[in-house]
Amino acid sequence: MTTTDRAADADLTGSSGWLDPAPYLRGVAWRDDGRPVRADPADLDRLPWDTAERAAVPVGVRLEFTARGATAVDIRYRAALPTRADELRDLAHTFALWHDGALVTEVTEAPERETVVRIGLPDRRGRFTVHPPESQCPEILGLRPVGGSITPAPPQPRWLVHGDSITEGWWSTRPAHAWPAAAGRALGLDAVNLGHAGAGRGELAVAQQMAGLPADVLTLAFGTNCWSRTPFSAPLLYETVRAFVGLVRQGHPGTPMLVLSPVLRPEAERTPNALGATLADLRTALEEATRARVASGDDRLALLPGRDILGPEHLADGLHPNDTGHALMAEAVTAALRGTGFVTPSDRP
Repeated sequence: MTTTDRAADADLTGSSGWLDPAPYLRGVAWRDDGRPVRADPADLDRLPWDTAERAAVPVGVRLEFTARGATAVDIRYRAALPTRADELRDLAHTFALWHDGALVTEVTEAPERETVVRIGLPDRRGRFTVHPPESQCPEILGLRPVGGSITPAPPQPRWLVHGDSITEGWWSTRPAHAWPAAAGRALGLDAVNLGHAGAGRGELAVAQQMAGLPADVLTLAFGTNCWSRTPFSAPLLYETVRAFVGLVRQGHPGTPMLVLSPVLRPEAERTPNALGATLADLRTALEEATRARVASGDDRLALLPGRDILGPEHLADGLHPNDTGHALMAEAVTAALRGTGFVTPSDRP
């Protein structure tokens, strides 16, 4: 750290008006040296490397506050600079301001190692949410209101959402468009995104980590990577789902849990993988494992079949949903959680 960095850090608690961002951050699972991360930093050695790698990206982490008299908010942050080899280097480095579930404005800046972005605030009551860009792993260092004051938004019920790259939000054009973010807004939940691109294969260490996190609602949405990346047979996935849910239940015996089976993946539906299972076979195994658990007495568990939520036109690349696809998934999950009574209007702040 340079002398300038140390002086700037010290200034966060000085007379410049910088506020500690921690009370304003939402969607935080764990912290590693103060930075939000999406896997237990004390338990990384049990995770596959791809899960641990994606867990370092602050997907779904956002700032939420109310404002009084403030015309803008300054956000001081550090970010990695994209390299020529970075596949995400062309993504817009955009901060999006939302108010009570609707987009207000976006501010796009060139990535900097450390800088301040200013976002204008309309004169409105209610909850403001700032979704930072995710691709360069920004670390929020401080907040500063302009011309008034800001206060951390009231807490909301905590919703843990586990899955793969689809849950992580791949091919949504903005972090706020990923289906967990959109459903969280609709339901009034603090969505904690535990989607790990390339992973989401029922890793049992992840289940144990989730069991140790506080949660008011849980959603599991994995299975498509069990067709190709690491092939599963249908019986193997059946037992993996039963084991995964069982381990999560050790920490959350009565917490409402929704299981979402894989959405449409045209190339995989009827094509056997290396162990002879099509995605249709794997989807059936996951759904049967969930139904068996419900039949055994788990009345706080529900299933949302994923096959018919999306059509081919809702896939950006034959696998990941486009923005319309993410919106449809959010609507389906929202309806399922409300329909089961797991989330009711009284849960909204």
